[in-house]
Amino acid sequence: MKHLSRSKILTSLSLVFFQTFVYLLPAQAAYPDRPIKLVVPFPAGGTVDLVARIIATQLGKQLNTNVVIENVLENVPGAGGTIASSRVAKSTADGYTLLFATPNHTINPSLIQNIPFDTEKDFLPVSLVAQIPELLVAHSAQPFNTFTEFVSYAKTSSEKLNYASAGNGTLPHITMELLLQKMGTRITHVPYKGAAPAMNDLLSGVIGLKMDTIATSSQHIKSGKLKPLAIASASRSPLMPQVPTVAELGFPGYQGILWMGILAPANTDITTINILFKAIQAMSTQTELLKQLTADGVEMVASDPTAFSKLISAELKQWRDVVQKAQIKAE
Repeated sequence: MKHLSRSKILTSLSLVFFQTFVYLLPAQAAYPDRPIKLVVPFPAGGTVDLVARIIATQLGKQLNTNVVIENVLENVPGAGGTIASSRVAKSTADGYTLLFATPNHTINPSLIQNIPFDTEKDFLPVSLVAQIPELLVAHSAQPFNTFTEFVSYAKTSSEKLNYASAGNGTLPHITMELLLQKMGTRITHVPYKGAAPAMNDLLSGVIGLKMDTIATSSQHIKSGKLKPLAIASASRSPLMPQVPTVAELGFPGYQGILWMGILAPANTDITTINILFKAIQAMSTQTELLKQLTADGVEMVASDPTAFSKLISAELKQWRDVVQKAQIKAE
């Protein structure tokens, strides 16, 4: 019987040890096996935060885990959500830290210099989850009752008109400027520090117009203080079917949408992205969830990652053109 050399014996023992070690290793847990953090770049209690919490609860049920909201507030004036976005972009790409994004994500690159991330390259779109179309409303004392009358009046008496927004560079400001550019006219923009004071001055008649939403305008429309002119969505809202869209009134393709979607850090495994998307897709068919969102003027959406990516690319160009032409500066 041949004697094995010492080196061969050691090699054989090492192989046996390695195989035993691999066998004893626990199988990699399927995603997700712990809570997911959803970073929201808005304060608690606002519209975006409330929608995020509804989505987080339902998403957690679909994934059999907890989805925890983390509100990342800006402590730098004019940051516009970039602190939250930067935190997610630099987090581990494992699907456990996600960004609840809004159009700020596509507006900011045109307004803010030296953003510490690349809006497209540093994120992977998962899906849109909800959207709120904007509603153009006017104070009841304004000398026009329809969108067509408003367009005519704005072209002949622009110096008599003004509109409010929640601040320079906010979505209502940007979308109103896009509309005015398509109309070929200018009216005075009055920026406020938030939507609430802007609405207060609109209701008092200090301001003539505002891009708002059905949820926050409906009670004032019912009371007769405001009048709806047009909705900035692709189709009419079932909540106000009598209000036409801007697109059908002579500006095809125009939309002003507060969309909300989920982004993951770049390099997140595609399998993880698909698991998240499938969960959102399943949520979009839940009758009770749809009723809950619709009651507040929110539409549930489940666009695939590719469609969401195309939206982001298109908006980056659109808002860059609007901002440059209107010479908008961040506050």
